[in-house]
Amino acid sequence: MAIIVDKVQKKKDIALSCKDLFIEKGIHKVTIAEAAKTAGVGKGTIYEYFKNKEEIVFEIANIMLQKNEEQLQIDITNSVSTKAKIKKFYEIFCSEERTELREIYKEFISITLINPSEQMIDFQTQTNNHFYKLFQEIIQNGINKNELIKESMNLSLGMFVIGKGMFIQSVTTNSIGDLKSELNLYVDTIFKLIEVKK
Repeated sequence: MAIIVDKVQKKKDIALSCKDLFIEKGIHKVTIAEAAKTAGVGKGTIYEYFKNKEEIVFEIANIMLQKNEEQLQIDITNSVSTKAKIKKFYEIFCSEERTELREIYKEFISITLINPSEQMIDFQTQTNNHFYKLFQEIIQNGINKNELIKESMNLSLGMFVIGKGMFIQSVTTNSIGDLKSELNLYVDTIFKLIEVKK
C-alpha cells in the first residue's frame, strides 16, 4: 500500500527543520546540501518542494508570521488601552519571544532587496497590508472608545511604519541602543498628542 504524503505539511516540516540553520548561518552561507541534511531528506526532495534556498526562507517567514499574528491577536485582545495595544503591536520588533522571527525576517528582507521575485513582493505587500489594516483597526477602536482624537487615523500610516523603520535602523546602524525603550518613548510621546484630554 502506497504511503500518502501530505505535501503541504511536508513542505512546512522541511522548512521549519531548517529554521535554526538559517538563523545561525544566514542564507548566504547555507547550501541546499546542508538544508537537506538538516531536514533529514535528500537534495532531490528539497528540490521537489523548493526551487532554491530563498524559497525555504520564504516558507519559514510565512509560517512564523502566521504564528506571530495568532499571538498578536491574543496580546491585543488582552490589552485594555489603545496605547497598550500599540506597544504590543511593536513588540514584534523588540521582544525576546520574537527574536527568531526577526532573524528570519532579516534574511527574508535581504533576499527581497537583493533578488526580489514577484511572489516575494506579493507576499510582502499582502503581509504589510494585512498588518496595516490590523493597526488601523486598533486606532479606529481607540477613536470609537473616545480614547483618541479622530485625527489620529491620519497618523496611522506613519505610526505603522515607524516600528519597522526603527527596527531596520537598529540592525543596520549603531544609532539605536535599546529599541524597546525607544519604541515605548515614541508611543508615549505620540499619545500625548492624540489622546483625548479628560
